[in-house]
Amino acid sequence: MFEGIVRMFKEKDGFISGEEMSRRLGITRAAFWKKIKALRERGYVIEGSTAKGYRLIKTPEFSVEELKILVKGDFGKEIIFHESIDSTNTLAMELAEKGVPHGTVVIADRQLKGKGRLGRTWFSPPKGNIYMSVIVRPEIEPKDATLLTIMSAISCARAVRNSTGIEVKIKWPNDLMVSERKLGGILTEMKSDQDRIVFAVIGIGINVNASLDAFPSDVRAAAASVIEELRKGKGIKGDSPEISRTLIIAAILNELERWFKVLIKGGRIQLINEWKKLSSTLGRKVKVVSGKDTFSGIAEDIDDEGMLILRLPSGGLKKISAGDVIMLR
Repeated sequence: MFEGIVRMFKEKDGFISGEEMSRRLGITRAAFWKKIKALRERGYVIEGSTAKGYRLIKTPEFSVEELKILVKGDFGKEIIFHESIDSTNTLAMELAEKGVPHGTVVIADRQLKGKGRLGRTWFSPPKGNIYMSVIVRPEIEPKDATLLTIMSAISCARAVRNSTGIEVKIKWPNDLMVSERKLGGILTEMKSDQDRIVFAVIGIGINVNASLDAFPSDVRAAAASVIEELRKGKGIKGDSPEISRTLIIAAILNELERWFKVLIKGGRIQLINEWKKLSSTLGRKVKVVSGKDTFSGIAEDIDDEGMLILRLPSGGLKKISAGDVIMLR
């Protein structure tokens, strides 16, 4: 019902009477007033006038109700929100196992045990950042799983660029970078049969409104956030208005909708070409730590399965399916 009220506000530029809104919702005026009060407690700024009715002045920087209005397809049709949770990926994997629909999204304001790649922890301070996991049922072969991460990285980079103007690049395989600092990352987990992926969970973490001072010292030097990048770009010192997580998440989900369709329709070359346009890795001298092995060379390309192709000092080529990339120049 909250979504219905917000949708009515968005549909009309100006005041709308409480009588009309309660009639359309099928509730009493007293019940409607309680809903308005609850929305205000959630951070909505709603002006009320005895003569004119109500109008929406401002929405909070994150709003599930507004997000549901902004998404345009299957991604985000079902949204599960928690103020605090161990890990959005853990819950999403459990829900996927139970059969929730493709495109279901789990979002949290805070993670107590956020997951990173290779068993690492994803630092997740409360409120202000994006912690979400998207359940997909792609019906593709397990060998193509890397393409889900490629698709997701493209979607996130494009969404942040388009909604904030920040030039986000992708460091192979899953890091979102701004000026050589990490803005966010992607963790893809899945359940598969021998010949197909039954479901996958795409975990997305992006620093939006977090102050880097809140990060551990070993993370802070290499981290970036949307709000601090915008402050630097505009020469703003001190506090500035929070960035809308709602708009960024909606942009990500709509980009995922688009690029998932490209993937399942066999458009892997289109995906790879788009990733290359956004890459911060290709053409650079790198060191890659892959399991117990370490390789150095020039990151020359990625193949049509998303594997990194490294030109070794010997002149030979090495394909790498997973690993950590360290930029050498």
